[in-house]
Amino acid sequence: MMKVHVHKLPTGIAVMAVSIVWLILISVLHGRLNGERVEERAIIRMGYMPVITNLAAPLIDHASRQSDLRFEAIRFAAFAEMAEAFRAGHIEVAFIIAPLALALRQQGVPLKIVYIGNRHESTLVVRSESSIWSMRDLVGKKVAVPIRFSGHLLALKRYFREAGYGDSAVQLVEIPPPDMPSALSSGGIDGYFVGEPFAGRSIQSGVGRRLMDVELIWPDFICNLMIVQEDLIRSHPERVRRLVSSAIRSGMWAQAHPDEAVELAAGTWGQSPDLVRFTFNNPPNRFRFDRPVPSAHELTMVAREMARAGLVGEEMDVAAAFDDRFAVEAMAEGTHSVADLLAICGQERL
Repeated sequence: MMKVHVHKLPTGIAVMAVSIVWLILISVLHGRLNGERVEERAIIRMGYMPVITNLAAPLIDHASRQSDLRFEAIRFAAFAEMAEAFRAGHIEVAFIIAPLALALRQQGVPLKIVYIGNRHESTLVVRSESSIWSMRDLVGKKVAVPIRFSGHLLALKRYFREAGYGDSAVQLVEIPPPDMPSALSSGGIDGYFVGEPFAGRSIQSGVGRRLMDVELIWPDFICNLMIVQEDLIRSHPERVRRLVSSAIRSGMWAQAHPDEAVELAAGTWGQSPDLVRFTFNNPPNRFRFDRPVPSAHELTMVAREMARAGLVGEEMDVAAAFDDRFAVEAMAEGTHSVADLLAICGQERL
C-alpha cells in the first residue's frame, strides 16, 4: 500500500492561514448582513443650505436616524452646487431657493415643489459705519445676494422699480451666504441680503446693522422651498408624505421650542449656538413656520418677477411645477407636537 506523507505547516503559518480564512468568512457574512439591512432601510438624500428656513433638514435627519425610512441631510455651500446635484440625481430632495427651483423646472428638470419653509426670514444688512440709513441710500451701491436666481434679487429689483429708480438702481453681485459677512467686513460690498443666520452674524459682531427685513417690501416672502424628484413621488408617494409631514412638524416644534431647536441646528451646521439663538431672538417670534403650503398665486408672482428680471424668457405656467397635496394633508392633521414628529419619523425621542 502506498503511504501518503502529510507535511505539517509550521505553527505560525498555520495560524496565519486560519486567520485569513476566518477574516474572509467574517467579511462575507458582514457584507451579506449589511446588504440585507441596506435593502430594508430606505434612504432619501436631502440637499440643504444651513439657513433658518431650512431648519427642517437637520431636525428630520436627526429624528429619522433609527427609523425604517432615513432622511439624510447633505449640507451644501452654494445653491448652484445643490441644483446641479439635484439635476444629476445625486439627491432626491432639495431645500432650495424659490426662483432657482422654477428655473430648473423650466429647463426640463422633473421636479415638484411640495413644501414652503418659513416666512419673514431674510434680512438686508449694511456696514455699521456706513452712511446708508434707508433703502434710497442704496442707490448706486454694491449689494450681495446669494445667487442671481434668488428672491432677494427679485425683491430688490421690484422695490426700486416701483420706487421709480429702475430695477438696476443697485449693483447686485452674487456671493455664497457663508462668505457674505467677511465680504462686508473687508469692504468689498456695501451690504448683503440673505436668509438668517448669515445676516445675524454681522449684526451680532457689530460689523453690520440691520437696514431692512424682507417682509417690509415683500409680505409673505418665500426664501427656500422643498423640491422633490417627480420619480420619487410616482414610485413612493408615501415616503414623500412622511417627508413633508415631518418637515411641517419640525417647523412647528422649532417655533414652540426654539432653545432645543437652536442647539440641534447649531451642532449640525457647525455654527455657534449663540449666533443661532441671537438670530431667533432678534427680533423674537419673527419667523413663521405655519404657512408651508405652496400656492399657484405666490409662485406665479415669483415667476412674473423672474421674467421681468430677464431670468426666464417668458412667464411660465407654474401649475405643473408644484404638488400641494402632501402639505395640505399634513396641515389638516391638526397636531404638530414633537411627539407627532418622532412618531412619523419612527423614533422614540430626539
